[in-house]
Amino acid sequence: MTHDLSTAPWRKSSYSGDNGGDCVEAAPGFLPGIVPVRDSKDPEGPALLFSNDAFSAFITAVQAGEFPIG
Repeated sequence: MTHDLSTAPWRKSSYSGDNGGDCVEAAPGFLPGIVPVRDSKDPEGPALLFSNDAFSAFITAVQAGEFPIG
């Protein structure tokens, strides 16, 4: 299934760097039950689609430090 994400309200992750690298954007709430995620450096490129539960589990793991930065 293909979703039109051209009007999605993308939000840049607070964990993204300020130097133009490692920038992730998500559009939670745009699609029912799905959170689109994309690379902000390639806004016309592909987006990954995660279930709300999977995205929530990922955010919880990031906040808990399960994915070391650097």
